[in-house]
Amino acid sequence: MGPLTGLKVLEMGQLIAGPFAAKTLADFGADVIKIEPPGTGDPLRQWRLLHEGTSVWWQVQSRNKKSVTLDLKSPEARDIVRRLIDECDVLIENFKPGVMESWGFDHTTLASTNPGLVMLRISGYGQTGPYKDRPGFGVVAEAMGGLRHLTAEPGRVPVRVGVSIGDTLASLHGVIGILMALHHRQTTGQGQVIDVALYEAVFNCMESLLPEYSAFGAVREAAGSALPGIAPSNAYACADGWVLVAGNGDSIFTRLMAAIGRDDLAGDPTLVGNPARVARVAEIDAAIGAWTAPRTVAEVLDTLNGAQVPAGRLYTAKDIAEDPHYRARGMITQVVSADGLAVDVPGIVPKLSATPGGIVRRAPTLGEDTAAVLRDVGVTDAQLQALRERGVI
Repeated sequence: MGPLTGLKVLEMGQLIAGPFAAKTLADFGADVIKIEPPGTGDPLRQWRLLHEGTSVWWQVQSRNKKSVTLDLKSPEARDIVRRLIDECDVLIENFKPGVMESWGFDHTTLASTNPGLVMLRISGYGQTGPYKDRPGFGVVAEAMGGLRHLTAEPGRVPVRVGVSIGDTLASLHGVIGILMALHHRQTTGQGQVIDVALYEAVFNCMESLLPEYSAFGAVREAAGSALPGIAPSNAYACADGWVLVAGNGDSIFTRLMAAIGRDDLAGDPTLVGNPARVARVAEIDAAIGAWTAPRTVAEVLDTLNGAQVPAGRLYTAKDIAEDPHYRARGMITQVVSADGLAVDVPGIVPKLSATPGGIVRRAPTLGEDTAAVLRDVGVTDAQLQALRERGVI
């Protein structure tokens, strides 16, 4: 019984942005029905590494959901979707702007029979503006939002973060919007549209990027592993790998310098305050790097953890799977897929003390819940058979 138990959600998105938002709601008890095209389903079913023809990623992205197949090119399918929407609290979609309108699923029309409907719309550039009709994926949004320009070593090609962070940031902004809209609905009874643009979700996380340009004309540039304007905070080479150290605080810096045997820097009054350390960051980084270089990552972390200096090593998937803290926090849990594969998946975030989320249902096979869900909105067995024969479901 999660905090969203009783909330009915219809997911019409695919791949990452819309489905991740729906997954987050489902993790906390929402009843999520996912619409997929017959025969193929969500393309994410075929992304990355597959087991028995289905992506193991699917076991994360679609857990706690129901799968209904409907060919939305069919008027009969759209009529069924309309009936489903009329019974839902939340509708999530991440199609290109205009697609929902072409199907008659604009919010104004839907609200005429379901005035409390909350509709999350995620797209590359938003539902308005001169770029709204452009196709937009997370990687493009990361570039437009200002992130990609910074993810590089100075003078080298910008690189991607390594995951589709633009999509996920948009999803989380969408979930925030849904919860705010539901709170508003409690007092007014009225639903509304949440318009999330991928690039805006990225831009919203870009910290001081814009005000620094506005105030000083400063264009922040790529800085590799360093955190520009905050010192010391960087990655340092060890004898067997890399370690990240964040000593950017007066007391932390003092403890860090003492731990590495640099009492001269620890007690230097001209290094008090972040601006002073930023001015001498090359000297500080060199001191830390000289200390870490002959030591193993484990030795460095033992010393810095003992000195209460924030530090950590670079985790791989293997490191995560074997880490006792991940296990103790319930961040690695196991599900069994429909084809019998036991697979570790990430646990639930965030952790609520009174109404925690949970995984109560494995990811569905394609169309697994079509008959049950359609019967609930009045489709008879004879009609189901006819729809199957015509390829509508």
